[in-house]
Amino acid sequence: MENALRRFKRKVQQEDIIKEVKRHSFYLKPGEKRRAKEALARKRSRKKARKEQD
Repeated sequence: MENALRRFKRKVQQEDIIKEVKRHSFYLKPGEKRRAKEALARKRSRKKARKEQD
């Protein structure tokens, strides 16, 4: 039983099901969606730059 639960949790996490559900739980206007996407891209690029710096 525990093993099945662990497998299920891992599968859900790998497929980003939770993230997808949260994303569809409320409506974002197209402009807000674009801004959120751009903010995520900036965050990702900063993280990448920080990793390369080390």
